[in-house]
Amino acid sequence: MSVTRHSRRRLLGAAAGLATAGLSGCGLLDDDPAPPEAPDPLQPLLDEALALAASYDRAILSQPGLASRLTPLADDHRAHAAELAGVIGRALPSTGTSSVASGPAGAAATTIAALRTAEQAGQKSATAACKAAPPERAALVGSIAACRATHAEALR
Repeated sequence: MSVTRHSRRRLLGAAAGLATAGLSGCGLLDDDPAPPEAPDPLQPLLDEALALAASYDRAILSQPGLASRLTPLADDHRAHAAELAGVIGRALPSTGTSSVASGPAGAAATTIAALRTAEQAGQKSATAACKAAPPERAALVGSIAACRATHAEALR
């Protein structure tokens, strides 16, 4: 105890109270929610892989004669989506099957051409993502870009 009759406990308690009041005034202890997390840079690539797989699924349903040719390509896109989701730390959305009427046989060429165009666009975006990706992600993204280029050639 000091001459002025203040104990150390009392002084420390007062200091702690002032510190807490000061911290809450500056916003450190506010209950405001944290700002939303920025989307992962690979999210667009994941979304594109899912969209490409869905495009193949629709093409297979509308053109059953193309199933043996297109199913492996759709499976590749689903595998890409699964890998990207794992890297990003996101769950894949559940996919439902939709029914599409079978199209005329002449429409197969149009379907293939549309898929080839989508693969070429996807290959360009995957290449750009690979160039921007950090080293630990570049190998995965580069293999996706290469696979999409191969798909485009397979659809000639």
